[in-house]
Parts: sequence; C-alpha cells; structure tokens
Amino acid sequence: MSADTLAACPVLTALIFWPLLAAVALAFVKGDENVRRATLAASVVEVLLAWPLLNFQPVAGFQFVERLSWVRAWGLQYYLGVDGISIMMIWLSILTLPVCVLCSWTYIGRRIREFHVCLLLMTTACVGVFSALDLVLFYVFWEALLIPMYLMIAVWGGDDRRYASLKFFIYTLAGSTVLLAAIAALRIEGGTFSIPDLMALDFGFTFQFWVFLGLGLAFAIKVPMFPFHTWLPAAHVQAPSAGSVILAAVLLKMGAYGFLRFSLPITPAASAYFAPLMIALSLAAIIYGGAIALGQEDIKRLVAYSSVAHMGFVTLGIFLFTVRGLEGAIVQMLNHGIITGGLFMLIGTIYERSHSREISNNLGLGKYLPAFMFFWGFFGLASFGFPGTNGFVGEFLVIAAALGENTRLAGVDVPLIGLLTIPGAMLAAAYALKVILKLAWGRPSSATNKYWRDLNGREWAYMLVPAVFVVYLGLAPTGLLETIDPAVRATVEDFQLRKDIRLAESPGESRLLVSKQPDGSLAISEVLQEPTL
Repeated sequence: MSADTLAACPVLTALIFWPLLAAVALAFVKGDENVRRATLAASVVEVLLAWPLLNFQPVAGFQFVERLSWVRAWGLQYYLGVDGISIMMIWLSILTLPVCVLCSWTYIGRRIREFHVCLLLMTTACVGVFSALDLVLFYVFWEALLIPMYLMIAVWGGDDRRYASLKFFIYTLAGSTVLLAAIAALRIEGGTFSIPDLMALDFGFTFQFWVFLGLGLAFAIKVPMFPFHTWLPAAHVQAPSAGSVILAAVLLKMGAYGFLRFSLPITPAASAYFAPLMIALSLAAIIYGGAIALGQEDIKRLVAYSSVAHMGFVTLGIFLFTVRGLEGAIVQMLNHGIITGGLFMLIGTIYERSHSREISNNLGLGKYLPAFMFFWGFFGLASFGFPGTNGFVGEFLVIAAALGENTRLAGVDVPLIGLLTIPGAMLAAAYALKVILKLAWGRPSSATNKYWRDLNGREWAYMLVPAVFVVYLGLAPTGLLETIDPAVRATVEDFQLRKDIRLAESPGESRLLVSKQPDGSLAISEVLQEPTL
C-alpha cells in the first residue's frame, strides 16, 4: 500500500476501538492464562495497527484527519487528527500496553479478566484523548479514563487502596468539573466544539482569564502541579505495577498536553498573564519534589515524588513560550514516561521477591541480582539526566531555555529562572544515586536475598523495551526533534502573534480570525460572529 493509501485509512479509529473490542472479546475467553495471552496478542495487534503512523510528515497542521457529523443539532463531531505534539503521546500510550501486560503476568493473581479489561479500556481512552479534535469527544475520553484507573487502584491496590483511590477520584473529578464548565463557555462564546476552529479565534481577555482558570485547574491537577500533587504519591504507592506505569507514562502527560493543545492556542493572552505564577509553581515543584524524594525510604514513594519534580520541568518549559522550551517540555514528557515507567516495572519485580518496597529490606542486591541492578542503575542514571541518556535531552533543553530568560534584579539582568532549576537537577542526582548505592552495595538486613532469582526471560523482554528508547533517544534525538519542531514553531509563532490582542467580549461584536496562508504566513481578518447554542 502507498503512503497516500495508508494515510487515508481510519488509523486513529482503529487504534481507539480495537482495544475496546478486545476488552469485549475477553468475556468469552476461558482460563486466566488464556486471558493474559489474548490481551498480549491484542496489544501486539494494536502496535501493528499504528504502523501507518510512521508515514507522519514533519509539517505543521493535523494529519490522519477523520471528521464525521456526530450530533448535528448540537454541532458535535467525531473529529480526530494528530500533529507533531500529539503523535508522540499516542505512540507512548500504545507501546505502554504490551509492557503492562507482561509486567502484570504474575503480579496480578486475582480477577485476571477484569484487570486486563481495565488495561485495554485505558488504552482506548488514552489514544482518544490525544487524537480528539472535538471538545466533547475529548471530554468523553478524558472522563472515560477515570473509571478503569480508579478500579485498578481500588481493586488491585495495596492496603490503603480505598483511601488512595478515593483521593484520586475526588481530585480528578474536581478537575473534570471545571473543565466541563470551560468547554461549555467556549461553545457559547465561540459557537463551535471544534478545537482547530477555536484555536483560530481570538477571545476577549476577561473571557480568556476565566477559561484559563478552568482549563488550568483541570490540567494542573492531572500533571500534577504543586500544590495539587498530593493525590499522586498515594495513588502510585497503592496502585499495582501496571497502574503506576500507566499513571507515570500516560496520565500525567494528559495535563501537560492540555496546556499545549488548549491553553496556549485558545487563551494566549491569559496564558501570558498567568505565566509568572505557572513558572513559580513549576520551580516549586522541581525543588520541593526533589527534596521530598530525597527523604523517602519507600522506593515507590521516592519515584512518585520524583515525578512531581520531573513534570515541573515540563510545565516550566511550556510557560517559557519559546521553541526550545516547548520542545524540551515535549521531549521531557516522552522521556519521563519511558524512564519512570521502567523504574516502576523494576519496583514491581523486586516487590514480587521481597514483598517490600522499603530500601532497607532490599539492600545489597548487586551481588545476587546483577541483571536487576544493571537496569536499575541504567534507569536511575537516566532519571537525573545523565549525558547520553534520553533524560538528558529534555531537561537540557528546558534549562537552556530558562537560562535564556533574564530577570532584572537591582538593575542587573540575571537568568534567575534558569539558576533556580539547578538545585532541582542536583537533588535528582542525589536521590537517584542514593537508591543505586544502597540497593547495589548496602549491607543486607538478612540472608534471604541470596535465594531470590534474577530477572527471567519475560522480565528481560519488558525491561528491554524502555531501555532501547533510553539509549536511542539519548544518542540520536534528531528524529524526535524534527518530528515535533514544525508543530512547536507554529504554536509559538501563533502565540507570540496573539498574546497581546485585547478584543471586545460581548457576543456579536467583531472578532479577529487568525488563519494560515499557503506560504505558511499568518493572516488576520476581522469577522462578525453570532455565537448560538
């Protein structure tokens, strides 16, 4: 098949609904082992179905677009498409599924069918979130993800799973409520649910102000930004390994993706207005998350708090509003999902052997579990941005962008934002090396660990998947950067053009429409629009 033929296929629809169909089919599969094998086979098919996405062209604009009328009376559409920002998140969601199935093979021992149904449903929702170009369709997938994730924590979690699942549900539901209010406001004022059409409109500053607050709160909770982060450590600690992997690799990225897809293009003036606050909260997350992680003795809680710090670099890069900053944020989103997902899978493997996540109960593993310690050291170095690993690329781009922003203090231009990121980078190295040293060379508290088996073939298989990407994206990030660059540049250029525009806010008054010309330039025209429901 030619590239044009592949591009014309409903690839995104297939990626969204295949896991859903597989989840329904699991009801007719008998035997726990057969359920695992069927889910693994379905996850491999999902990866194969994504093959046409390799024909994605590194240009600005949406590709693989699918658009059908959904509810004509309300103006709802089944509208899908991807650009350089979203396609990487879709690949991350798809590749996460098979490794989650493999790392849960022996970890999950009850309600096997229901657990794998939850995995498949979450994949459907994740791909839907990153490909939806209709606000209501986006919200449907956004909310759909809440139920299987809640069940995964509440049913297959640890001893405090009820508390953790309830806290997760309350926080995310609160964010979803204000998100729905913001979507309704955009429909009333903009006259459409189409995300690309809304991105082309300029709204009044007061309207942008309130919409940004609604969108920003929902996305900040999902990231999660400081001080909305408190649900994350509890959810990570109590969730099973696959749940933690999905949380780290995909769910946290939905909030950052929301800022990139909605806040900057639709509310540029409000984004610029709130930028100092968002930058301050990002810096607080980087330093606070690193400091709290350094003091943790529970390995899983330590990695959870490190996620708060790493995602702080993501939001910092976004609200610097530069090409380098946004590219660093997207690269950091992808790389954090790969690295932290690998660490959570390793925590699951050691928990199956020691039945403890305390560092003190897992000392001195370098002598008895060399393969495990190789992978832990490998992902640990990548987590604090060791040069040559993928963790270095995104963090370097964000710090470089931050150092380019000067703050005037006492009449002197100082790169204050960039300087404040340095303690966070140092703390990351401190807590990562602390765990590596203790796990590898600490004195064992008992002689039991000498009888633990090292990684088996299945564990090697699912650990090698993220390890390959850590090396490849660390040594050869050019392909990734070239893929996302056109979409990032278009977003930044559009934002810089429109961030200072202040327009009349009453319905029916003139509004500026920004459109992209065939030569790539942006044109502004004045239109009269009567928004109606």
